[in-house]
Amino acid sequence: MEEFGRIVAEINSFVWGPWLLILLVGTHIYMTIRTGFIQRRIGLGIRLSVTRDKGAEGDVSQFGALTTSLASTIGTGNIVGVGTAIALGGPGALLWMWLTGVLGIATKYAEGLIAVKYRVKDENGMMIGGAMFALERGLKLKWLGVFFAIFTAAAAFGIGSGVQSNAVATQLFETFGLAPWISGVVIMFFVGLVILGGLKSIARVSEALVPFMAILYVLGCAVILCINGQYILPALELIITSAFNPEAAGGGALGFVTVKFLGAARYGVARGLFSNESGMGSAPIVSAAAQTKNLVRQALVLSTGAFWDTVVICTMTGLVIITSAFAHEGGLDMSSGGILARTAFDQIPHVGNLVLTFGLITFAFSTILGWSYYGEKGMQYIFGTKSIVPYRFVYVAVAFLGTVLSLDVVWDIADTLNALMTIPNMAALLLLSGVIAADTKKYLTGSHIDDVDAEPVPLWSDLKKKKQP
Repeated sequence: MEEFGRIVAEINSFVWGPWLLILLVGTHIYMTIRTGFIQRRIGLGIRLSVTRDKGAEGDVSQFGALTTSLASTIGTGNIVGVGTAIALGGPGALLWMWLTGVLGIATKYAEGLIAVKYRVKDENGMMIGGAMFALERGLKLKWLGVFFAIFTAAAAFGIGSGVQSNAVATQLFETFGLAPWISGVVIMFFVGLVILGGLKSIARVSEALVPFMAILYVLGCAVILCINGQYILPALELIITSAFNPEAAGGGALGFVTVKFLGAARYGVARGLFSNESGMGSAPIVSAAAQTKNLVRQALVLSTGAFWDTVVICTMTGLVIITSAFAHEGGLDMSSGGILARTAFDQIPHVGNLVLTFGLITFAFSTILGWSYYGEKGMQYIFGTKSIVPYRFVYVAVAFLGTVLSLDVVWDIADTLNALMTIPNMAALLLLSGVIAADTKKYLTGSHIDDVDAEPVPLWSDLKKKKQP
């Protein structure tokens, strides 16, 4: 297992090398320019996210689609992942994570646009879309769409199921001494109860759970930042200086590691992607099922996910950890992201660890739900609708196994699969950038944001028949 772990780590290090960082950040910048700096429309996106486009085609509301996508992105990456990035890449990793979130708003918007533009209906009349259909219908690259679907279905077992359930079981064991297998049974029961009901069931739970858990967690972070108020400005200064000058991380006094410049950038960008999934192509899969008057409206709604996830929640987590390092004499234990977060929340008397535990459990549970939908859509694209129910049962089983197995190496596997998903997705975005720019201009110029797209969503079966000789 040690040798296997070493091989996986080497593969992950190669995949997440400078070339992918340049591709990812470069695409974020390019899409920002091509969409006319769509980040300035974030207020409109937030307003549209709570607006129902009644009568429009789709399976769930825009808010339901957003909360389901947020359910998958707001997970352990926002707590353990941020801590891991800081522990391995220094405080400067938070700046790179934050920049990934801000620039990623444009990429998330572009992903949502092409997901709705190229979506189809399956034989049950349910919407299905994502990068695989953009690649197939928009670029005639079905083989690349198949690769994306394979990576998505596989990644769901890691980032979506095993990693999340393991984090919950570990936290419950360390906090309450609860045996991991008991956590596994409970998780398996509730996950199965929700996902066996399909997207509408997942969306209903997400609409109720996501806002509540996010607000409670942010309030907990705000309390800690009030306690550490005198260290906020020094923490911000340290984040900025160490992002470009890692030696400024204060390795001795505060416990932060000293890394090379690329180390801070790599862990910040990688964990930023793990957290907000901009560029990965996962969240647009559920956006394709949204009830929306036109593709730009839903794209704007989806883009707000990167803002809430990274710019708000990850920034709060990072500031909490770094200010806590200043507040603790001798710095913090940097051995793991989970320990960093736990130490920081211990500053809230009596209930700090409970707030962290509740946040971690609900974040992880919601991620398991959201990713189950992504994985099954990947399977459906490859094997058809008949594969959905078997996939759900396997997914629930993996959620249980994640609680009782050692998953040290799974984080590296999850990172690698995330990176592999980004490659075909980036191809779709870059090659369809002209389409994205044209549709953005069409609906955001003048007063066309409320226009209804009259073109009906085609049946997937009809498209398949047309391809047959």
